[in-house]
Amino acid sequence: MDTKCKCECSVAPKLIFACSGASDVGEIADRAARKLMRDGIGKMFCIAGIGGRVSGIMKTTEAAQAILAIDGCPLNCARKCLEEAGFTEIKHLQLTDFGMAKGKTEISENNIEKAVECGKKKLACQ
Repeated sequence: MDTKCKCECSVAPKLIFACSGASDVGEIADRAARKLMRDGIGKMFCIAGIGGRVSGIMKTTEAAQAILAIDGCPLNCARKCLEEAGFTEIKHLQLTDFGMAKGKTEISENNIEKAVECGKKKLACQ
């Protein structure tokens, strides 16, 4: 595995799209994306804008340095929205890979932090 990272001086943003679904894991995905943004790791962006093909959101996403999709469950709605819009270079985080089950997962700082840490790793190197 290549451990070298690209130059971080790029002006292109690292964009974070989250499932914000109506379940516990959707809320965890959303809150993790918001924390990643607050921590300066990337910019949370609107998955609904991708689904609606909003021109400004599409153009910004096309210019992104990196795209991270955070999904709560195996339906992978955030990733699929991006793929349907033509985006193929997507870093993907699915919370069920960490043992979080839809409808059975506590919305806790510990679970949010697990997702945040993985998101940081996925966006660290290009």
